[in-house]
Amino acid sequence: MPKDISIKSVLIIGSGPIVIGQACEFDYAGSQSARSIREEGIEVILINSNPATIMT
Repeated sequence: MPKDISIKSVLIIGSGPIVIGQACEFDYAGSQSARSIREEGIEVILINSNPATIMT
């Protein structure tokens, strides 16, 4: 799919508070998504209501 040059920023909404032991998979997916999008030169905005997250 060709890159849409009109996209300047992307909002990533985190999983929020979840069961102990499952947070790392969601955090990893979110942080890898943010990294890949930033590499394309697009601004990333992260929102996650989990205070123990590694995403933010």
